[in-house]
Parts: sequence; structure tokens; C-alpha cells
Amino acid sequence: MSAPASAAPGSVVHSLWTTAAPVTDKIPAPKIEYAQLSPVLIVLGVAMLGILFEAFLPRKSRYTAQVVLAVVGLAAAFAAVVALAEKGYGTTKAHIAAMGAVAVDGPALFLQGTILLVAIVAVFTFAERRLDPKAHGRHVDSFAAQGSAVPGGEHEKAAVRAGFASTEVFPLLLFAVGGMLVFPAANDLLTLFVALEVFSLPLYILCALARRNRLMSQEAAVKYFLLGAFSSAFLLFGIALLYGYAGSVSYSTISSVIDGTAKMTPALSNTTGNDALLLIGLAMVVMGLLFKVGAVPFHMWTPDVYQGAPTPVTGFMAAATKVAAFGALLRLLYVVLPGMRWDWRPVMWAVAILTMLAGAIIAVTQTDVKRLLAYSSIAHAGFILAGVIATSPDGVSSVLFYLAAYSFVTLGAFAVVTLVRDANGEATHLSRWAGLGRRSPLVAAVFAVFLLAFAGIPLTSGFAGKFAVFKAAAQGGAMPLVIVGVISSAVAAFFYIRVIVLMFFSEPKADGPSVAVPSPLTSTAIAIGVAVTLVLGLAPQYFLDLADKASVFVR
Repeated sequence: MSAPASAAPGSVVHSLWTTAAPVTDKIPAPKIEYAQLSPVLIVLGVAMLGILFEAFLPRKSRYTAQVVLAVVGLAAAFAAVVALAEKGYGTTKAHIAAMGAVAVDGPALFLQGTILLVAIVAVFTFAERRLDPKAHGRHVDSFAAQGSAVPGGEHEKAAVRAGFASTEVFPLLLFAVGGMLVFPAANDLLTLFVALEVFSLPLYILCALARRNRLMSQEAAVKYFLLGAFSSAFLLFGIALLYGYAGSVSYSTISSVIDGTAKMTPALSNTTGNDALLLIGLAMVVMGLLFKVGAVPFHMWTPDVYQGAPTPVTGFMAAATKVAAFGALLRLLYVVLPGMRWDWRPVMWAVAILTMLAGAIIAVTQTDVKRLLAYSSIAHAGFILAGVIATSPDGVSSVLFYLAAYSFVTLGAFAVVTLVRDANGEATHLSRWAGLGRRSPLVAAVFAVFLLAFAGIPLTSGFAGKFAVFKAAAQGGAMPLVIVGVISSAVAAFFYIRVIVLMFFSEPKADGPSVAVPSPLTSTAIAIGVAVTLVLGLAPQYFLDLADKASVFVR
């Protein structure tokens, strides 16, 4: 490289040197509204404190400290959400915080509150240590003694003998919750992607940590990781295409470019003339979100991961991930793409119909309780999509209500699954549940309540939720979708009631499983699930009104 012309004759200027640009303006300091982001900051701060506990506390003290820390941290974050709602940030003071990255509005606060309550109940199921027989004189939980040890190897046996416990599952849970809190509130595509990765990576690890059936657990984690990586790649490529189309990752800017209200520049006029960038980018971003929701045809991971993961993790994932992912999907479709309603609605119609029918029909053939609940969750994703398609405030409020109702039923159902055990651990094959109603009437009755709620039987939260989303869809002009939904619900009711009949009207087998007596932690989790199921079924109006008030997105 030749020396610059300005260099003095004879002087040598190194080819890697550069001249400093003249200083014009200072970089402005970011303006962060810490008080309005406090729920997320509390959860992530407590998660980091949990890691310090792992590093510095003696091993025998960690379990109690981590459980208390997790519950207190999540309760404090929920109190912060309630305080923000009380101050009007869900309604009159709703706005975009963190320099346009995060929305503080009704849907965000409602979904964050739901996720935090779900997480508190999930901590109770994670902390259960009374279900398995003691190992070497010590209580054990659902998680591997040492996650890094080879299944069945000497290191694992030594860890079990020493009474090790994977107490790091609590900080991992908190990091996942932190990402889930940001996900439905994200107001630009990069924040959306970062939040997705923050909550996905801890879930991949948690899925691999089952104490029993460790190989199946690790297989579930690998499947989830690989397919999750594919979905993240689709999402990221879609973000790149949408950025290429609109010149911004901000939801409001992309929306104004699509609507034609943005100020045109020569660069924008070149890209906005090419709808392929917009349509392909939109399809890829929505595909990434539908994967997290578990909608057909992006559902392949769901049954295998739900079956292989530790059951407390399955319950948490099935409940909280759906809440976060549907929140993000709602914000994307309602805030960024209202101008493209006629483009995305037909595609969503097809996805919702396929999801409802496939989830209900394939569930009929299942013989494993966890796989049956997995296909049930796929069918429910289809029912919730019917509310999304309504494209009205009623549609948003019905989806918010359904997510809150569904998440507690799901947590309760998976908590009951952990109680039915034999010598090999959880007895999840349906044939093993025959006669459970005679062996343990209370547990069978509680599980029957959850199954009836899944089926949408009146006086349960499932009926109120389904009625709300189907009503919103019918008013939004999607009557054929409602008809398909009702048919799918009838098919689904068959296999739910089949399980109830199996429990109460079959003879118990002599070598059948026993029902373990749980500690107050799991009992509390199940009791909360039953209470929410019945309260939202018998007196849903207050909560429907709450969801209605929280149904307006800030733009």
C-alpha cells in the first residue's frame, strides 16, 4: 500500500496505521428504565446469586438455600409486575422502554405475571425429594446426582453414594424464566432472538438431567437442541431478511414501512419494491415461533422431549414456554403485521386446523401418559391459534385467559404423573394406570379433574378458555375454524375420558404401581392446579375482565 499523499517526502507510514476521524458528537448514553424492567432484572439477578451459592456454599446447604432463593426471587418479581400494573403501566402509562427494545404494556405484564406464577409452582415440583426411595440414607430428587457423569458409569455411582444433588437446576430454571419474561415483551427482532436463546439453552440442559432413564433423557435433550437450533436459524435468517426489507429491526419501524407510512429514502424504495424479502422473512420468523409453540408441522420434537425429560421439567416447559411463545407471536402479528392480515391469516388457518386435528387424532393412539399429554398440548396450541386468528381485542384477551388457565392445568397434571411409580421410577405406560381409582381414589380424582379441564368440560377452566377463544374466532369471521375446533375437542374428549374409565372402571393389577406420598411441596403444586382449574371454571368473569383490560398492545 502506498503512503498517503499528505505524508512528508521520504517519511515511511506503516500500511496498518490509520488516521483518527475527527470527534464530532459523543455517543449518547443509553436511557434504561430500570424500575419498569425490574421483574426481569430481579429474576436474572437472583439466578446469578444462585450460581454464587453453587460456588461458595457447602454442598449440604445448597438445596435449601437454592429453593428459598428461587421462591423468594420469583415472588419478588411477581410483586414488581403487580406494582407496575397498579401504577397503570398496563393501560394508561403503557410505553416502550429500554430505548425501544422492550414493551411495558398490558399483554406483557399479564404474560409475565402468568410465567412467574407458573415458575413458583414449578420450583415446588423441582424441589420434591420424597417420591423415590432413599439412596444411601439420603433423600433424592428427580435430577441426576451429577449431570456431567456418564450414565451408569463409575463417576455417577460415586456421586450417588456421596449423596450429590444437581441443585444448579434452580439457577437454570431462573435463567429460563428471565428469557421467557423478555420474550413476549420484546419490541425489536434482535431482543426477541436474544430472549429466545436465553430461555432455550437452560431448557436444553434441564431436559438431559433425569435421575432415571438418563439415556432417554439425554436423547430428548439432543433432539430438542438440534431442532431448536434449526428453528433459531430460521428465525435469525428471517430477521436478516426483514431487516433487509425495512432497514430496521424495530417493530414500529417495520410496521410503518409495511403500511407505507414510513418516510421513503432511496435505499427503502429499492428494498420495499421487493415483497419477496418481506414474505420470506415473515414466514421464517413465524416458523421459529411456531416451533416453540409446538404447532404442526413444527411439533416433531414435542412428544419425544416431553417423554424423555424429567417430569418436573416437562411440566414447566409445557406450561411456561407456551405462554412466552404465544405472547411473542401475538405481538409480532398484531403490532408488526396488522397491514398484512390477509397474507398471514390463511396460512395460520391451515396451521391451526392441522394442529388441532393432528394433536387430537394422534393422541388417541398413544399408550404413554406423558406422550398423550404431549399430543394434547399440540391440540391445545391449535385451539389457542384460533384466538390468535380472530385479529381483535377479544382474540387477544381470550388467548391471554386460555394461556393462564391451560398452564396451571398442565403443571398439575404432570405433577400427578410424578406420583404414580413402580420399582423403575414413574409408571407412565397407560396400562399401569388401570384401577388407580380403587388403589388411590384421591390422586385418580385429581387427575380426572385435570383431564376434564383439558377436554373442555363445563365448570372447569378448560371450558371457559375454549369458549372464549372459539367465540372470538367466530366473531372474527373464522366460523369454519370453530367447527373444526369443536370436532377436535370431541375427538380429544374420547381419549381423556378413556383414561378416566381406565382408572375407575378397571380392576387394579396385583403388580400395579403404587402412589407415592409426596412432600408438602408437590401437594401444594397439585392443590394450586386444582384450585385454579375450578375457580377459573366456576367464576371466570373477574379473570376474563382482567385479560380484557390487558389486551391492548402499545405501538
